[in-house]
Amino acid sequence: MNRESQETEQGTMDSKKPELVIITGMSGAGRTEALHTFEDIGYYCIDNLPASLFSQLLSVDALPGQEKEREKIAVVCDARSLNFFTGFKEELRKLVDQGIGYRLLFLDADDAKLIARYKSSRRRHPLCQEGMTIGQGIQRERNLLSNLSEIATHVIDTTNMLPTQLRATIRTDFSEKSACDTMTVTVYSFGFKHGAADDADIVMDVRFLPNPYYDPLLRSLTGLDKEVRDFVVYRAETEAFMKAWRMLLECVMPGYVNEGKQQLAIAIGCTGGQHRSVALTEVTGDFLKLKGYRVSTAHRDLHLAENVSSETNAGAPIEEPFQENEGDKG
Repeated sequence: MNRESQETEQGTMDSKKPELVIITGMSGAGRTEALHTFEDIGYYCIDNLPASLFSQLLSVDALPGQEKEREKIAVVCDARSLNFFTGFKEELRKLVDQGIGYRLLFLDADDAKLIARYKSSRRRHPLCQEGMTIGQGIQRERNLLSNLSEIATHVIDTTNMLPTQLRATIRTDFSEKSACDTMTVTVYSFGFKHGAADDADIVMDVRFLPNPYYDPLLRSLTGLDKEVRDFVVYRAETEAFMKAWRMLLECVMPGYVNEGKQQLAIAIGCTGGQHRSVALTEVTGDFLKLKGYRVSTAHRDLHLAENVSSETNAGAPIEEPFQENEGDKG
């Protein structure tokens, strides 16, 4: 639930001032997940920061990794310290007086759900003293946080939320980037003869496609050359494959985004990592860019290609297509 009308009481956002989000709420309601999400969307994040340090934090000239853009800061300030309210509201008032706008995010869940989460995690509730039950610790925390949700600009009830839903809600409310922009995609080519793509999330084997290596005019070229790219791409076999490949990507990519994945690696392999995989890596990267994803392409084994001149190739014997040996660089 958004409460944007209250932002005027909490300071006006100044483009020259740091952007501050204060995360608070009930233990077990998703503060850690929220902080990770803010980190993913470009905020400098600090956990369990005393309110008395707000002003000192905002006086830092530049935060790590944010020297070239406006600082975006997200801090968790909660009831883990019994002195949680010591100066808290006064520090918020100082921010307003200094013209520093902030947004207060309050995370909540009903008591039954919080108890169930603590039981499943087997962790001790931070406000449970010796002899207390989880329920008593939760009630103690609610007393400390009483009325705080009423001054929050954003209140999210996570009772019936999955972590993915919480992440999506935070991105919608706090990030100017589209969902696609939150995930970095790397598409790279490789050659199976040089080793498997162990660090990839998706691996596509294109060794079933006709190999330019067996054309003496193309052997010394790579998939970055137009001649090889045309040979690979404009064939009936490749066109049928690309139709299915695009459909697969259109199906799985939104799922990775919804799951909150920040980095995705797609590996496309042929025998040597020189011709087919290189060409189709570039084609795949172009397709994903058109779909709005942040994509970079790389070619893992291209530096291992045999740079044989065309003249040498012209007189070289041609390997039979069914026998891909150590000299096959397709």
